[in-house]
This record gives sequence, C-alpha cells and structure tokens, in this order.
Amino acid sequence: MKEGMITVTVSYANAEGSTFDKEYYLENHIPLVNKLLGDPLKGAMVEYGIAGGAPGSDAAYVCKTTMYFDTVEDFQNSFGPNAPEILADLPNFTNVEPSLQISEIAKIAAG
Repeated sequence: MKEGMITVTVSYANAEGSTFDKEYYLENHIPLVNKLLGDPLKGAMVEYGIAGGAPGSDAAYVCKTTMYFDTVEDFQNSFGPNAPEILADLPNFTNVEPSLQISEIAKIAAG
C-alpha cells in the first residue's frame, strides 16, 4: 500500500438481531471476491470488531474489510461486472446490508 492508492472499505454494522458467519466469510466469500476482482485488487485486510471505545461497549461493526486498488476506475471496472455474483453471496454469511466507502490514502505513518 502507498500514498495515493484507493481503499474500498466494506463495513457490516453490529446491530441487534444481525448475523455474521465469520468462518464462511473468510473461507468462501473473501476467496470469491479475490478471484472475481483479479489483478486490480492489490490486497485486502479483514477486521472483526471486538469492542467499542467505552469499557464494556460493543464494537460498532462486526466486520470491516478494506481492499486496496491503484485507482477508483480499477475498482469500478473490476467490481461492476462481478457485482451480481458478489452480492448474491451475501445471504450465505450475513443478514446485514453492508456499507461501502471509497477513500484515498493520504499518508502512511509507521509507529
């Protein structure tokens, strides 16, 4: 990842009554997305929410996945034709409608 790259973050809210099958997501959905998006997808990171900011509070999201692309067009051209197949897989692991955000990496800092 480098400055100027595009991130596409897909977030699944942690709401009462929501379901999310983490095993299916990692073993089936993520490999499907990787295969369908192909070379334009430069990498991805899956995170599972474990807690909120206040002690004892729940995480806002059960899962957030960040995918890396060189350009918005690379994402759109790889996702667009494959969207029906990717979206059709959602009921296999969740009843949550994901939210999607496209961002640009402005700065990479090392700790």
